[in-house]
Amino acid sequence: MTTILKTPRAWPRVLFARPATDAAALRADPAAALDVAVAAGAFDGLKRAVHDLGPTGTIATIAAAGLRGRGGAGFPTGDKWRACAGTDAARRYVVANGYGADPGVQTDRTLMERDPWAIVEGVAIAAFAVGADEAFIAVRAEATEAIRRLEAAIGAAEDAGFVGPSILGTRFGVRVTVRPVQGAYMLGEETVLLKAIEGRRGQPEQRPPHPAERGLFEMPTVVQNVQTLAIVPWILVNGPDKFAAIGSKSSSGTILVGVRGPDGAGVAEVPLGTPLREIVALAGGSAKLKAVLVGGPAGGLLPASLLDIPYEFDALRKAGAHIGSGSIVVADERACVVDLARLLTRFCADEACGKTIPCRIGTRRIGEIGDRIAIGVPRPTDLQLLADLSADVVASALCDHERLATLPFGSGMRYFRSELDEHILRSSCPAGVCRPIAVTAAAAH
Repeated sequence: MTTILKTPRAWPRVLFARPATDAAALRADPAAALDVAVAAGAFDGLKRAVHDLGPTGTIATIAAAGLRGRGGAGFPTGDKWRACAGTDAARRYVVANGYGADPGVQTDRTLMERDPWAIVEGVAIAAFAVGADEAFIAVRAEATEAIRRLEAAIGAAEDAGFVGPSILGTRFGVRVTVRPVQGAYMLGEETVLLKAIEGRRGQPEQRPPHPAERGLFEMPTVVQNVQTLAIVPWILVNGPDKFAAIGSKSSSGTILVGVRGPDGAGVAEVPLGTPLREIVALAGGSAKLKAVLVGGPAGGLLPASLLDIPYEFDALRKAGAHIGSGSIVVADERACVVDLARLLTRFCADEACGKTIPCRIGTRRIGEIGDRIAIGVPRPTDLQLLADLSADVVASALCDHERLATLPFGSGMRYFRSELDEHILRSSCPAGVCRPIAVTAAAAH
């Protein structure tokens, strides 16, 4: 069971606003569990969308709230819905991404298990807003408990008329299906996820066109992280202004973060714009903190001097990191930045789908350069080669996976250059993690 980290009372709650669903009660009597959820406010947002706002008003409300996608990219949700709704198509789809591609963070799974009703309601609202009659909730196949709870919640919601052929007595209907998917880290990319749902090989597609224009089964599709959709009902009930007042000016609301440090680990709901220092402290922090990996395996390594940076989309991107999977990992003085960067790069290279040369070969070459530096046998031009190769990969990338795979070493060179120099110039690892090979002048000849 994932630990829910204790947060300050002053921090608002949106995703964890309701008490956690009683798993035993949901299994024993889904209808009764739904009654409990409804009494706590579940499906009030859907009622307001269907009876008061209509599709156009619903999209306008979400846009006014400033909600940005929680899947990592931070694209404005209202703009995505408006683009999908404005297409001339026979059918439209909604896909909720609950796959949770990062193996080291459990934010999405925690949400699906804790409050499946919010996700089902968010899916129904999105489908109503864009005119979709079918929706899928993609979940990692081995997340069996999340799958069971979502399926039970969908069944109870169908019986109560919240989803299904006739929602709340109207002519609008949407069929919601849980789709277990198997794959790899690349399933975090939306076009790869859509192919997995279709049963096709998981490789990204060139964009544009974006999925909102041509996605699942070649039809317009709204793809959103489960957190994004779970927030939607709260906005419709409480109003866009109240949501926009939470967080920072450019990044409204709250987000789930997986924090792991030397003294503990867990999931917390934090307001966007919160200083990184305060989030790190939730897991005990570390008096000897050396670096913070922000964004997952393809994230950026930030130094202790940047702990006051706000945890938000734009500020992190500018600093050389990103929200990504919502993962924050604290490394103390026992960690070697060179070793961390090469291991992360190797993971990204191994998880690459291999569709393009920059990803298939470029990321692996970056990892090989890191290996040479770590063992103390670098070439004189390796740092320049590392910078040039990373720039080439980013410039010619097909998807964000290969662009972001350059961040571990990119941020390492930006903030921890002295540690790389120690490995290269002195064949020494300050942390004592690597075992560089000392090459003497005689041996070199």
